[in-house]
Amino acid sequence: MSQTIVFASGKGGTGKTTVTVNLALALCKKNNKVLLIDCDCGMRGSDLMLGLDKNLVYDTSDVIAGNCFTEDAVYKFSGVEGLYFMPAPIDTQDEIAPAVMKQFTDTVRNDYDYILIDAPAGVGSGFITAITPADRAIIVTNAEPTGVRGALNVRSILLQNDVKDIRLIINKFSEKSFRELGVYRDLDEVIDKCETQLIGIVPEDYQLVTMSQQGRPNLNNSPSTLAFDKIADRIMGKNTLLAFPKKI
Repeated sequence: MSQTIVFASGKGGTGKTTVTVNLALALCKKNNKVLLIDCDCGMRGSDLMLGLDKNLVYDTSDVIAGNCFTEDAVYKFSGVEGLYFMPAPIDTQDEIAPAVMKQFTDTVRNDYDYILIDAPAGVGSGFITAITPADRAIIVTNAEPTGVRGALNVRSILLQNDVKDIRLIINKFSEKSFRELGVYRDLDEVIDKCETQLIGIVPEDYQLVTMSQQGRPNLNNSPSTLAFDKIADRIMGKNTLLAFPKKI
């Protein structure tokens, strides 16, 4: 059965969009058909990371308004088989209502194995639109106090909106930076403070950041490749060890 998963963060800068894009790629490499929906109205960035920005004509709001057919606003990513992308409106006035977003995802969900929704950072109206259709949620945070506070805030609102299957990704993790920060004893304390079960840890990866900003998503063997592969396995329900199992 198809699953709709929203990716959220309580603050900007956690690398949520990079995580969402690369997990979409990892799921496709495991023979899944994935629709990635950018729900960050006015601040969309997934199209840039996929190198699709010059191809875009229509977006979600055009489908809702009847300006085009659904397939006109869904763009195929040629870099890996099975990945399809729907951009967010570039104008914040075209933000989609929560009920309309749910109706749309219900209409197309049987065409895909997974629908991944990239929510805007924070917990504004766009966030509510993004989480309304979700069966599951993945909170992306960094191992620092502002990220932890944001994760807790997001978790609370997800639960209030009946999204109860919630997991945590700690992104851009550097053991050296974590030690220098000196706020937490270990990663277990970070996870406990987020009050959310861990699904994966993605190491700090400058190669990944460079490729994403150049519109060349992580298709090669960079330090984060294994992490995304293992998280994708866990999303699919496989009992897989973390890609970063070292006790910190």
